[in-house]
Amino acid sequence: MARQLESDRVLFAAVVVLVLLGALMVFSSSAVMAADRYGSSYHFLVRQVAWAGIGLAAMVAIMNLDYRRLCHPLVVFPAVGLQLMLLVAVLFAPTTNNAHRWLALGPVNFQPSELTKVVLVLFLAYFLQSRKGAINDWKHTLLPIALVAGASVLLVVKEPDLGTSLAVLLIVAAMLFAAGLRTSYFACAALAALPLLYLLVFRVGYRYKRILAFLDPYADPLGKGFQIIQSFIAVGTGGISGVGLMEGKQKLFYLPEPHTDFIFAVIGEELGFLGTLAVLGLFGVILWRGLRASAGCSDEFGRLLAIGLTVMLVGQALVNMSVVLGLLPTKGIPLPLVSYGGSSLLMSLVAVGILLNISQHSS
Repeated sequence: MARQLESDRVLFAAVVVLVLLGALMVFSSSAVMAADRYGSSYHFLVRQVAWAGIGLAAMVAIMNLDYRRLCHPLVVFPAVGLQLMLLVAVLFAPTTNNAHRWLALGPVNFQPSELTKVVLVLFLAYFLQSRKGAINDWKHTLLPIALVAGASVLLVVKEPDLGTSLAVLLIVAAMLFAAGLRTSYFACAALAALPLLYLLVFRVGYRYKRILAFLDPYADPLGKGFQIIQSFIAVGTGGISGVGLMEGKQKLFYLPEPHTDFIFAVIGEELGFLGTLAVLGLFGVILWRGLRASAGCSDEFGRLLAIGLTVMLVGQALVNMSVVLGLLPTKGIPLPLVSYGGSSLLMSLVAVGILLNISQHSS
């Protein structure tokens, strides 16, 4: 008798809780700012809820689509071509905050780099399973990967968006490691990247200032150190149980981008250490269930796909939390499933939908 397929209810529940918590915290962190800028306290909440509805519908649809159908060149290569075209097109779009990151698609804005993460995971899972046993062949395995991933990363850097570029490289490295790439290749790649990283960080003014702010934010508390200091104040004020939902003060035009990059600081202030621990625990559940689905997968494509998507979600979350807590220099990376932003929320839920389908077929 055939085994009845059933998705991972624990993973599903953890994701839904994060999405609902995210909508609540987006409203809490943006209500005053939205009323000041747009005349309505619900401006960001309405958009976040709309994207959440679309994303959850997409997640449910994808979790009922056999992931093995994605392992086909007619799916993989058109997706790679599409994301590359969008990354090129966005460079000609109008700037927002001195960056070309969003494409206007009718009434909504879409960030192609969010699509890039999912597409590259799909491409790597497909390509690496086809090269199983020859992962360390630099000419026929590593060179094609370097061309596709390198082109994508360079286009994202050009936007400019170094933070997302590094997140993409983290995903690529994790999947190559899971596929069995020799560690000597990672060492060589790291050494080769050092000069480029030096030019992109220490020779670019605003990025260099972020490094200085990371090392000593109090050297310039009203300048380059202002953002991270306000984050410290928010998290420190929350204590164990927080000051209460909607009662936070740092979001009131002190903490920059409280509803996007620094929403974890608002959670720390209003829900306290217990609230931040709960968010961290929910991402821990995603890590646990994602790796569990990967370990139980019977085919190499599904195994690598699950690892890549899990690293994409949890790795980005850990980077965002680390920035808020001053453990990493400031980067424009949102907290997946929680921060305001339609592109990030939609593609994160698409990734979860694929993970849920893989879990159906895992032993």
